[in-house]
Amino acid sequence: MTYAKPLLLGTAILLAGCTPSLDDRVSVTRGATFFAENCAACHGSDARGDIGPDLTLLSQRNGGTFPQLDTLATIYGPAYHQSRGTIMPEFGADDLGPLVVVELEDGIGTPVPADLIALSEYLRSVQR
Repeated sequence: MTYAKPLLLGTAILLAGCTPSLDDRVSVTRGATFFAENCAACHGSDARGDIGPDLTLLSQRNGGTFPQLDTLATIYGPAYHQSRGTIMPEFGADDLGPLVVVELEDGIGTPVPADLIALSEYLRSVQR
C-alpha cells in the first residue's frame, strides 16, 4: 500500500511526457497546420482568398478588432453557414480536439475545441 502513491505519481509523470501539452494544441503553429490542411484550398495558402473570402482582412472589416467570436461561429457551425448561404464545410461535426475553456465574453468561460482556438489564433496572426 505504501508504494501506491509513488507508483501513481511516477505513472502520471510518464504519461504527461507522452501527450502533447495543451499549449501546443492551441498554438498559432498548430492553427497554421490546420489551415493548410483544411482551409487553404478555398482561402489560399496565404489566407488572402481564392474561392473563399480574404481572411487577412477580418480585423479591418471589424473596425480594427479581430472578431474572434464571429470567426469561431463561422468555422464551427452549420446554423451560421445556412443563415449566410455559404458553402463552407461544417467543421463542428469533426473531431477538433479536447475542449479548452476560454473567455470569449467578459468573465464567461466557454468550452471550445482546441483546434478551433488554434485556427482562430492563426487567423488573428495573419491580419493586415
